[in-house]
Amino acid sequence: MQERTNGDLNKPMEQVLYEVKKIIVGQDHLLERLLVALLARGHILVEGVPGLAKTMAIKTLADTIGGQFQRIQFTPDLVPADLIGTRIYNQKSGDFNTSLGPVFTNLLLADEINRAPAKVQSALLEVMQERQVTIGRETHRVPEPFLVLATQNPIESEGTYPLPEAQVDRFMLKVLVGYPTPTEEFVIVERMTGSVQAIRKVLTPEQLIALQKEAAQVYVDPALIEYAVKLVTATRKPQTVGQGGLAPYILFGASPRASINLILAARALAFIRDRTYVLPEDVLDLAADVMRHRLVLSYEALADNVDSDALLTRILNAIPTPEVSPRDHDAIFARDNFARDNA
Repeated sequence: MQERTNGDLNKPMEQVLYEVKKIIVGQDHLLERLLVALLARGHILVEGVPGLAKTMAIKTLADTIGGQFQRIQFTPDLVPADLIGTRIYNQKSGDFNTSLGPVFTNLLLADEINRAPAKVQSALLEVMQERQVTIGRETHRVPEPFLVLATQNPIESEGTYPLPEAQVDRFMLKVLVGYPTPTEEFVIVERMTGSVQAIRKVLTPEQLIALQKEAAQVYVDPALIEYAVKLVTATRKPQTVGQGGLAPYILFGASPRASINLILAARALAFIRDRTYVLPEDVLDLAADVMRHRLVLSYEALADNVDSDALLTRILNAIPTPEVSPRDHDAIFARDNFARDNA
């Protein structure tokens, strides 16, 4: 089976993970998804109760990467100008100068994002989708790479604002963080009450952009694209996969953006797993993280205590995974290399 020939490019990701694990105990699923988001140029939403090191995991990841990092603590009194910047009148010159906000960075940590009002969310929506900000009549591009890593607390409702569906759909992944095991918690207490190791920067923005381009070249078999589309389509019409009983629970299924992000994220995951091609398990492993926040559930689902993950589990189990042979990928990989070398 053909493995990656340019292993040097992938080593920085292993170094990033090594540095992050100096601080973060466990949370392998979250850390892997953070790397997927970095490589796939997708924003990520992390949800969990307080005290699970969500913010620390993201900040530690940012510490391993060169470039700019900004953290914004979202509060109900935040205004768009606090986020994107504003125009300031200069009395000496008689002109207006533009003061750019903290979104002009490479990694933006939006802490407790659901505490900001609608105007702030609308301002963030433009920069997440278009990677640009409009202030007055001027449009300003944010630097590359640019990623939003957001956290939210699911157990508090006072002083919070539900994120608009249009904004939630802009997040490539939504990851749920649970409590650590007793063994992990022992290590956490021991580590946090002792001397904390220093974190090294092991990746530059230029290296990250090169890794993103390399991950985008990972081969995806058309059968896997068809599989991703089937998974997403089944959330809109579960009766097509023999799950008609789920229809009353789902008001709206996942959008086509879910199909796109499923393939983009699967490429990044295959790259992390040191492959030049995507396998069905890459798509399946990411399906819940890509689609859970894109389902709009009915009141009946809330009344019956049915969540998105439970619905997705039944849908995923109802759709058989395609048979994709690694040998096919080897032939395509060799053909592409031959064409590239003789171009």
